[in-house]
Amino acid sequence: MDKADFLIWSRKYDKAFGWQAQRERELGAKFRKNKALTCKDLALIVEWKFKDDVERLSRSVALVARNDEATVNRLSSQALSIPGCEDGYRMNCLILLEGVSPILASVILAFFDPKQYCILEAYTWKALLGNVPPNMQTTQNYLVLLAVIRKTAAKQNLDVRVIDKAFFKKGFDETK
Repeated sequence: MDKADFLIWSRKYDKAFGWQAQRERELGAKFRKNKALTCKDLALIVEWKFKDDVERLSRSVALVARNDEATVNRLSSQALSIPGCEDGYRMNCLILLEGVSPILASVILAFFDPKQYCILEAYTWKALLGNVPPNMQTTQNYLVLLAVIRKTAAKQNLDVRVIDKAFFKKGFDETK
């Protein structure tokens, strides 16, 4: 794909997933302003990610609800306040929170800094790296994906999240 294709597919994503795109913008702005999350923010991230999977939604909401406000604030603040792209450190801070997997941590980072972060998911992995490994949902695999997607984004002069949304929507449509 070229730059125009990425922009078209990213816009298709925003149109097809309007509620999610709006929530992503709102939460991203809040995270950038506060440089920390609340327990309610964690619940909203879980709702955003697992909205269409009732079982995972229920299980994940219960898990993140075990966190106390001070811990969520402290660990998310550590993750979001560090200067530069300390990707591994950011991920490790976030996954210390109860119920926050590398996938949910990637959602938080993608919302917080869409220029530099994507969401760890299979469509983007497959488009950039080929076959999805059975244990894809790890911090190490996220760092691999980030390195590759950032090169693509830099080459196209686009935000990482734009590339991510384009690959997701294209892959999603191809599986229909």
